[in-house]
Order: sequence, then structure tokens, then C-alpha cells
Amino acid sequence: MDFGLVLQTDPPASQVVGLMRRAERNGFRYGWTFDSAVLWQEPFVIYSQILANTTKLHVGPMVTNPGTRTWEVTASTFATLNDMYGNRTVCGIGRGDSAMRVAGRKPNTLARLGEAIDVIRDLAEGREAEVDGNAIRIPWIKNGKLPVWMAAYGPKALALAGHKADGFILQLADPFLTEWMVKAVRQAATDASRDPDALTICVAAPAYVTADDSPEALAHARDQCRWFGGMVGNHVADLVAKYGEHSSMVPEELTAYIKDRHGYDYSHHGRADNPDTAFVPDEIVDRFCLLGPAEAHIAKLRHLRDLGVDQLAVYNMHDNREATIDAYGTDIIPALR
Repeated sequence: MDFGLVLQTDPPASQVVGLMRRAERNGFRYGWTFDSAVLWQEPFVIYSQILANTTKLHVGPMVTNPGTRTWEVTASTFATLNDMYGNRTVCGIGRGDSAMRVAGRKPNTLARLGEAIDVIRDLAEGREAEVDGNAIRIPWIKNGKLPVWMAAYGPKALALAGHKADGFILQLADPFLTEWMVKAVRQAATDASRDPDALTICVAAPAYVTADDSPEALAHARDQCRWFGGMVGNHVADLVAKYGEHSSMVPEELTAYIKDRHGYDYSHHGRADNPDTAFVPDEIVDRFCLLGPAEAHIAKLRHLRDLGVDQLAVYNMHDNREATIDAYGTDIIPALR
């Protein structure tokens, strides 16, 4: 099982680079960041520094989208990093949440996302692709490689991931929902005559390692990670709007908890002090995240691994960042490798 670290690109960028170096020393193989140009610093600039200061870490956005950059620019940026540092990038991509909405735009359609996946991968790997009706190719790319992993929740998005993507990103660590979604993605890959086992399955969720499982320690960990239920709730609200509150298309284990959600302020997006997450109950925090002493993380990760998960990407937005990275390196990653 692989492990990744997910950070926001808050200034100073040197701190982001330092945490990624610490992660690599502790056995993490992937370094991910948010990609939202208004809320945080430009990630691709920082990726260059992360790659320059690590030796094996693969980097990428969790996640970019087809709307904030033209597709040839996205492909060329990835290809440039790969040319400089040896094919160590991954393109995590989705419809777009904060990056689009903060700028006053709607998330991209699935049709546009599916087209973008093919075009960005083809261009970044040196093949010809059509952009806005024009056939183009980036001539300087030699031996380029860009896996494209798609984030998804709903049935149509899961099907698209199975049809098009090299990997599937699920932003929650609930075993029941993980099993349901992984099966849907792999069935879609089979339906598209693709090898379902060739898709990389990445679960992304906050992890908070506590010294013990006392009620006080767990309550603090929950409060530090409750923001995640709010972030996921943005996507769940879209699903409810599309399919209804009690649709057979989407499990109520995913949708029921947002019944008391009232709006969302993106200025607190992904932050432990987000005031718009009071509607998220403790049960959801426990289901969606990894909390408690190291042995609790190990037990849940073994369950997820048995369900086909290849990587845990740790959202590390809380007051225990360095200690969590170190605990994973000392106790948790060795137990799962």
C-alpha cells in the first residue's frame, strides 16, 4: 500500500516543501496539494521546488480541473516537470469545486471532463490531440508519462472514471462507501473493455494520530478534522440536487448527513476552524477520516486495502501535522508495506 501527503499551498511555500521532504523521509511516495488559484498559491510552481528537494516523491494536484487552465497549458506544465525531474507527476482531476466556484463559475460538466482527460494525457505524453477543433502536438516531449486519476462520487462520474482514468480518487475513508464505489468504477472499466485491476485506487482523507483512545483525545481529533465532512458535503449537495434525497442511485450513507447543511463559505475551505461544518456529526467524522492511536489507523487501512485500495492520501490540515507524518513513518506505513 502506498501513502501520499495532501497539503494546501499556503505561504510560505518553503513550509510546504519542508513538509513534503519530511513525508518522503517517512516513507510517503506521493505529495499532493489543493489547486485553487484564488485561495492558495499556484501549486505547479511549488511542485518544481518539491521535486528539486526530493528524490522519489511523485507530485500532483488533488485535484485540478478542466476549466482554470487551457488543456495544452496543463499538459505542457506537467510535461515540463517530468522532463526536468523524470516522470514524477500525477494529474489528479475532477469537475472543480472551490477553484471554479470562488471565481464565480460552475463546475465543469462530466462530458468536458472526460474529453479533457484524454487530451491532457495525450498531449503530456507527446501524442497529437484535438483542442478547440485544432489538432496539436507538443513536439519537444520525449518519453513523457502522465497518469490521470479522476475524483468522483456519483454514479455517472464513477462510470466516467472507469471508462477513462488511470486511477480513481475517493475523498473519504468509509469502508462501506469505498467498497460500493470501487466496485462501480471497476465494473465501468470492465464494461469499457479495460482491465479493472489496472486502475489505481486512491482514498484521500484526514488522518489524526492520537497518543491514546481516550474520549478527550478523540474529541479533539474529531474537531480538527470535522472540516472534511463540510468539504465532502459540497459534492454531496450536488448529488442530492441531481438525484434527490432518497435516490437508489446514491447510498444514503453518503447523502443523509447533509440534511442540516446551510450554505458554505469557501474562505474557510479545508480549514480546521471552518464555521460551516457544525452540521457534520461525529459519526461522519469517524467514518470518513482516520482517527485515534496508530493501531486504529492500521486496522482501518488493512480493511481498506482488502477492498482494493492502493493508496491512502493523508489530508494533513490540522494542529498535529509533523507528528502525524512521523507517526505514519514510524508505526503505520511499515505495518502496511
